[in-house]
Amino acid sequence: MDLKEAIEGRASVRRYSNKKPDWRKILRAIDAVRFAPSAGGKFVMKFILVSDEKKIAEIAAATQQDFVGTAKYIVVAVSDDSKLVQSYNEGGVRFAAQQAGAAIENFLLALTEEKLATTWVGHFYAEQIQRALDIPDGLIIEAVFPIGIETQFAGRNSLVAGRKVKLENIIYFEKWGAKEMKPSVKMSREVI
Repeated sequence: MDLKEAIEGRASVRRYSNKKPDWRKILRAIDAVRFAPSAGGKFVMKFILVSDEKKIAEIAAATQQDFVGTAKYIVVAVSDDSKLVQSYNEGGVRFAAQQAGAAIENFLLALTEEKLATTWVGHFYAEQIQRALDIPDGLIIEAVFPIGIETQFAGRNSLVAGRKVKLENIIYFEKWGAKEMKPSVKMSREVI
């Protein structure tokens, strides 16, 4: 799979088959996070791979989203912004969040390449997950990723394509609101 295919094929999936994915594929996806940018070369992310059914149920309860409990694995992304705060003061908090986003996108694309399915779950009761996984105080639970093999259904590709925002709706040139590039070119995906 090439990068463009992975980017365009990545989707938020909430239906998983009963078949358990190969855990090595998940580890390869986690390995991809190491190549994300990091402020000052200080990598602040850790990932917890969970396969224990009881812990998965606890995490699903903390998210209040039933589909999370149907996954065979869950990955919890955690950051520690303390090193960045030491170096960059309050900017370190923002840099840690930026690093988390970049690392997570690498993870999502790598899962797509491995033909595994997930969705980025950002709503949860952090204290419940913290207790379930013995995460120390002061660390930030960035996201929860239920991972499985997607249950196939008709129309998936059209659903994915239909939900994506058009390029011409997200780009300006030279200043806010300027939708045309000089020389005057109306921006669309077909132009690039």
